[in-house]
Amino acid sequence: MKLFERLGVAALHSLDPERAHDLSILALERGLVPLTGAPFTSPHLRTRIAGLDLPNPVGLAAGYDKNARAVSALMRAGFGFIEVGAATPRPQSGNPKPRLFRLSEDRAIINRFGFNNQGAEAIAARLARRSPTYPQAIPVGLNIGANKDSQDKSADFATVVRMAGDSADFLTVNVSSPNTEKLRDLQGPEALAALLDGVIAARDALTRRPPVFVKIAPDLSDADLADIASVVTAGRIDGVIATNTTLSRDGISSVHATQTGGLSGTPLMKRSTHVLARLSQLTQGKMPIIGVGGIGSVEDAWQKIRAGASAIQLYSALIYQGFSLADEIARGLDDRLRRENITPAELTGSGRQDWL
Repeated sequence: MKLFERLGVAALHSLDPERAHDLSILALERGLVPLTGAPFTSPHLRTRIAGLDLPNPVGLAAGYDKNARAVSALMRAGFGFIEVGAATPRPQSGNPKPRLFRLSEDRAIINRFGFNNQGAEAIAARLARRSPTYPQAIPVGLNIGANKDSQDKSADFATVVRMAGDSADFLTVNVSSPNTEKLRDLQGPEALAALLDGVIAARDALTRRPPVFVKIAPDLSDADLADIASVVTAGRIDGVIATNTTLSRDGISSVHATQTGGLSGTPLMKRSTHVLARLSQLTQGKMPIIGVGGIGSVEDAWQKIRAGASAIQLYSALIYQGFSLADEIARGLDDRLRRENITPAELTGSGRQDWL
C-alpha cells in the first residue's frame, strides 16, 4: 500500500467497523479515494467466463457495495469485474447492530448483516445509470437473495431477476449466506433445482438474458457437494461461486470468535479452496467456477486458480490492505504466468489434487 492508503486504512480501523464500511462507500461516491484507473490487462490475463469478457480475472465479491452506490468508482479500482448486492425484492434493514466485527489478529471479519439493502428496484436503477464505457466496460453482476420475512424464499429469487436482471451483466443466486434463517436449506438438491428452474425461467424472459451463477457455502459435506454438482450440471446454470462465509471458528484467536455470523478472510482460504477443488473434480472441470474466500496475495489467487477457478474475487482482504490489492494481484498473476510460460486455461485445475 502507498502511504495515503495506509493512513486511510488506519483511520477507518479506528472507527466502528460498520461505520467505517459506510464511510468508505461515501468516500468512493464523492471521488475521495485514489484509484488505479482502468484495470490492468494483458493477453495472459484476459479471461472469458460464461460469455463474459474480463480484462483480468480479479473481481470484487458481493457484500461490499450492497446498494450499488459506488459502481462507477469501483470500475476504476483495478478489478476485472465487480459484483454488488445482495438485493432482495423489498428493502430491509437487516439484523440488529452490532453486526460486523474485525478480527485483526486473524486477518478476518465476522458479519451477520442479514441482507440489509434498499431493495431490487433502487439497486436496478443505480445499475442502469452506470457508465458503459469508462474507464473500461467491465462486467457488473448482481447478487440476489430473499427477504427475511418472506413466506416463499425460493420465489423471491425469481422476483429479483424480473425486477433487476436486465440491469446486470450476470446474476448470482445466493443460497449460502448464514445470516438469513433457513436460506441454506435451499442448497438441498430438490429445493435448489426448483429454485433455479424459477430463476432461469425469469432470466429467459429478460431482454439481456445474463448468465446465472450459484454461490455455495464452504460448510458443505462431500455428499452435499455431489448433490449440488448434479443439479448445476443438469440444469442451465452458467457457473458456481465458491464460497460464501463459514460458520466454523477453527483456529480463530480473536476475542470476537464467539460472535455469531459468517466468518471470512484468511482463515477461510484452506476450506474454501478444498470445496472449490472438489466441485471442480465433480464437474470434471467443465463448469466455470469463481474462487472466493481468504485471498490476500498473488499466491492465494494462484492457488485458487490451480484448484479449479477460472476467476477469483476479493473482499475481506481489502479491509486490511486497501483497494490497490486488486491491481497488485492482477499484475502479479500476469508476471508469474509469463515467467512460468503458462496460460490461465492451462493453470486452471492443474493443482486440483493438491487441495482435495
